[in-house]
Amino acid sequence: MLDATLADPHTLVGRTYRLRDHYEVGREQVREFARAVQNDHPAHLHEDVAAGYGCATLPTPPTFAALLGGRVQAALGQLLTDCDLTSTVQTEQTFDFHRPILVGDRLTSHIGLLSRRKAFGGDLMVVGNEVTDAHGGAVLTATTGLVARADGGPDERFAAIGENVLHHGLLDAEPPAFDEVEAVSPVHPAPRPVTGGRDLAAVAVGDRLPSRVYRLTLGDLVRYAGVAGDPNPIHWHPASAEAVGMGPGVLAHGMLTMSLGAGYLTAWTGDPTALRRYRVRLSTPVRVLPGTVGEIEFGGRVSEIDTANRTATIALTATHDGRRVFGGATATVALA
Repeated sequence: MLDATLADPHTLVGRTYRLRDHYEVGREQVREFARAVQNDHPAHLHEDVAAGYGCATLPTPPTFAALLGGRVQAALGQLLTDCDLTSTVQTEQTFDFHRPILVGDRLTSHIGLLSRRKAFGGDLMVVGNEVTDAHGGAVLTATTGLVARADGGPDERFAAIGENVLHHGLLDAEPPAFDEVEAVSPVHPAPRPVTGGRDLAAVAVGDRLPSRVYRLTLGDLVRYAGVAGDPNPIHWHPASAEAVGMGPGVLAHGMLTMSLGAGYLTAWTGDPTALRRYRVRLSTPVRVLPGTVGEIEFGGRVSEIDTANRTATIALTATHDGRRVFGGATATVALA
């Protein structure tokens, strides 16, 4: 085990850090997350339904690992002492799913800075998170693109508002402990066949997925912020969004938008564990104005089929107020 305290923020690329404490997945937590992301598949709520899909306990919705993001960012904040991570903007997210996350799993994050460069007045970074289970097996690989400010932090008006709206204890929370370790190469499980999902023979390149509209109220954003542990007030406090130049109204979390898309995809496949890879470039935020409802319309097209691996690649679209929410989005799903 290496000494993480000696790390220079300019030499972090390529180094790996393991969070000492694990994250244990709870039954009611899975149910709450599913409701918060409007994923209504009964396998996320009922054990008897989950068993029909080969799961011993409730499987989480695909983007549940977003709940690990706060601890990862807090750990990075201790390493990246030369830039401000409190106002980062997420630009891209990729999830590679090695197996479903289940109730009772004890997850450990192994994080690393994959790349970093200066551009557009900030730091463009790519952060990796290799998530393993209690036995050291691979569960999920997450790759996140971020833009962080390098000018010393948020402006005074935003800071003053934050003191009055952020929940008590947030700024005094104990940061997670971690250690520098050698590069992690966990054992990947064999590809898991889906049960009860859409059949390979019924899918062809060019097929279009039926569109679906999701509605987001301010209450939906507040709920997701609480369940996901994302305290950033630009998502639920209009004055905070205005103070940093993102008003009027508030902006939906990028991960909430991605979560809606993931649920849309697994609903089409019929199997809640069918997602194998999910990659999104975020471009236009979803805005919710006071007294209104933000709407996102999802659609998709089958762009490729891999008969040997029984998978299909979906080109996903999402639009809000006539604008594309995603600069690009693709997903690989397993077929029966």
